[in-house]
Amino acid sequence: MEMMRNALQLWSLHLSLPFFLLLHHVSSALVASDSVYDTFLNCLQKHTNHSEVNSNILYAQTNAKYSTLLGNYIRNARFKTPSTRKPLLIVTPSHESHVEAVVVCSQIIGLQIRIRSGGHDYEGVSYVSYDMPFILLDMFNLKTIAVDIDDGSVWVQAGATLGELYYSIWEKSKVHGFPAGVCSTVGVGGHISGGGYGTMMRKYGLSVDNVLDANIVDVNGKVLDRKSMGEDLFWAIRGGGGASFGVVLSYKLKLVPVPETVTVFGIETTLDQNSTMAIDIVYRWQEVAPSTDDGLFMRMILEPVSSNVKKGEKTIRASIYALYLGKAERLVSLLEKEFPELGLNNKDCREMGWIDSVLWWNKFPIENSPDALLNRNLNSANLLKRKSDYVQNPISKDGLEWIFKKMVESGKIGLALNPYGGKMSQISASETPFPHRAGNLYKIQYSVNWHREAEEANSAAQIRRLYGYMTPFVSKNTRSAFLNYRDLDIGINTHGNDSYTQGMVYGLKYFHDNFHRLVKVKTAVDPDNFFRNQQSIPTLPSKRHSHIG
Repeated sequence: MEMMRNALQLWSLHLSLPFFLLLHHVSSALVASDSVYDTFLNCLQKHTNHSEVNSNILYAQTNAKYSTLLGNYIRNARFKTPSTRKPLLIVTPSHESHVEAVVVCSQIIGLQIRIRSGGHDYEGVSYVSYDMPFILLDMFNLKTIAVDIDDGSVWVQAGATLGELYYSIWEKSKVHGFPAGVCSTVGVGGHISGGGYGTMMRKYGLSVDNVLDANIVDVNGKVLDRKSMGEDLFWAIRGGGGASFGVVLSYKLKLVPVPETVTVFGIETTLDQNSTMAIDIVYRWQEVAPSTDDGLFMRMILEPVSSNVKKGEKTIRASIYALYLGKAERLVSLLEKEFPELGLNNKDCREMGWIDSVLWWNKFPIENSPDALLNRNLNSANLLKRKSDYVQNPISKDGLEWIFKKMVESGKIGLALNPYGGKMSQISASETPFPHRAGNLYKIQYSVNWHREAEEANSAAQIRRLYGYMTPFVSKNTRSAFLNYRDLDIGINTHGNDSYTQGMVYGLKYFHDNFHRLVKVKTAVDPDNFFRNQQSIPTLPSKRHSHIG
């Protein structure tokens, strides 16, 4: 009882008195027990048929393993501080039925859920809550992957990583792959439910464009597949953020063909070496990268670097990293015609198998075995902030020169430019919740890292300032953003009476007109808004509209 009182007292410091009294009333089942831990464990045991439900999957804050478990999948050290609100309990399900019981028991007891697969959400939404006591449902043990080459598909549980997915496909076939992200430690659940893009997006589209089926635990604690959940909910969890609608357990994905030999290259130049050439390359990249062969993905990185350490001077380095689904000779010939400014030659290129290109993008030494993709790199996090934008018209050379000047003035903000076109332009904006299709040349990720907590205010100010400078050059009349580059700067849902209005602030940026359909789906499947977070899909103001029309 004392443990529960202390926990609620801590939370009450951050809550208004009326809300705290309401919370105390809702959580009456908790205070009737010796502790929240015992209450929750008893409930789990009651609502599952699996005898494995015991202390090995449930951890209170007093458990010696709690801190390690919490920290293992925190990927942004901004949310690893003593002042960050922590879950009352961590649940690490080892069977899908455990998830069903967690959903049921959380509602009975009155606790919110945070759902974490890989922990790479940039704003810590999967493991931090600010409005009421919560538990962390950590999916990392649910990582089964079943590849079926004959069927051309793979079932993968939400707690598996992209590296594990790629490795499992490679074990079965050297000429199959899947279009998803570069970073091998990203969790499948969050990556795919938020969109999921990678180096084969121009050839095969996003991860969500290649989802065949899914299993999800709904608000009633029932497991639904595509048939039983219906096409509206299946549509919503392919890019609308699964955590707004339930707990995604697994996805069935369509494998894509990859050639036995692919080619990669990395080329860089700096403004201080030849400013005219560097600007010409960046300008021309905007025209070529979104329109070239669909099998070629060229990411450009722009970042301030030192040009004269003694004088403290900086310049801009422009780097292009590329994957081509084919051989080097063909690639060099292609870019000699389309992008002569780059000056690519055979010596710049490396031919390899597709799985080796995955290692290369992860910056692993090429001589590494694909086993390196299985390393989850636990308990590692940087202090960071990310933002996003979309560019729909090429930025002029004068504009680029001005942006480079502002980047140097701002300090240390890097930009990653990811080209669209190809398959991305061929899929309707309403096919999935992800709307950023035809008309976009490329997406920008703004990136800043820092080393000490005291640097956060200045670093955050730098990235917001540069984001402001970019306003004339990016999408307008809904300045768009990418859900998987979560950014709480663009609005937070406080779950009050006007949560729908608040949700529109970020919802229209992430989803455009698809936001309205997502709200209808949400209202139909979770009318009481149990599954929620700082930027979740809200319900309609009136439950009279809870049926999808």
